[in-house]
Amino acid sequence: MANPIDSKTKRDRLKPRREPYWATLEKFAALGYRKPATGQGTWIARRLDEDGRKRYQALGTHDSFDIAAKAARKWLALAAQGIYTTDVKVKDATDAYVLALKDKGRTSTAQDAQGRFKRLVDKAPIGSILLTKLTSINVRKWLNDQINKDKGAEEEDIRRSKDSANRNLSSLKAALTLAYTNRLVASDDAWAIVKPFRQVGARRKDAFLTIDARAALLSECPADLALLVKAALLTGARPGELAALNVGDFNRSQGVLTLRGKTGSRTVAISTEAAKFFTERSKGKTPAAPLLATSFGQAWNKDSWKKPLKDAVTKAGLSDTVVLYSLRHTAISEMMRASIDVFTVAKLTGTSVSMIEKNYGHLRHDEVKAKLDKIRMIR
Repeated sequence: MANPIDSKTKRDRLKPRREPYWATLEKFAALGYRKPATGQGTWIARRLDEDGRKRYQALGTHDSFDIAAKAARKWLALAAQGIYTTDVKVKDATDAYVLALKDKGRTSTAQDAQGRFKRLVDKAPIGSILLTKLTSINVRKWLNDQINKDKGAEEEDIRRSKDSANRNLSSLKAALTLAYTNRLVASDDAWAIVKPFRQVGARRKDAFLTIDARAALLSECPADLALLVKAALLTGARPGELAALNVGDFNRSQGVLTLRGKTGSRTVAISTEAAKFFTERSKGKTPAAPLLATSFGQAWNKDSWKKPLKDAVTKAGLSDTVVLYSLRHTAISEMMRASIDVFTVAKLTGTSVSMIEKNYGHLRHDEVKAKLDKIRMIR
């Protein structure tokens, strides 16, 4: 049978109609051209399944028969694998995953996943990508974009952002894998080969240093580093906030310290011991001088404290997961153990009440349990 649509001249001669003009591509498959009364014509592919059911896929507009046929054969290859829908986007897949979780009664997991997708997929570039067009490069970029890249970001901030990104990746992979299981895409290569960040899990079990561990660490620190470690323990401040301190940031008469970091500037009360410590550090220095400095008189940064601290940790016989940020965790834990209210701890350390409760709430439970144990309820 002659092909009525393989050239522009032939297509121009056709009468406009809703029913496409068909040309056979291969056995059980055809390419159709719909001629409108005005405007450009559109193409459509058709496939006859083994059960006799006809499947169709709109192909849009194309300039030539060959280009349209190429698009049709691409769809036919997917259709041969049982995949008939090629317009499913990543956002469609994540929405379907949330609904599937709800259908299974996994309400909490569904809410968690929905929150992640709302923040990171729905309005992000990856959300509008077709599953058939999704690549590992797209997924890896999406993952990398979640890393904390703030100028003042510290090692622990970056670790936390990677740890969070890994959990987000797990949710996305679960949604995409469900789409793959449901035959909405032919391959899972786009996300299966993207691996999570390694060794970024929470260090909570190593974050708290006992008083003996603190003493051991301080005894192995060089003199200048020991001062930075003491400051971290006395304030619970972030390492970067301590490194940025100038002498003028310490108000001796009021006993307060002004800290600047990722959450902005805050002026906080400090203990008498801390005030004495910073008074000593201020002697003979101008207001613009670093309050805590290296032996060379320079302000600290993560590159200057990382190696000497690691060496001190090793010599002290502590876990190699202990970092300068561990001292902040230790200080916050001690504040909580001392029954300082959560709001005050959050204000002193420049974080949120919810974050304090999430990471240190168990200390409150331990305290309450100890008090309850002192009550005699039954004879």
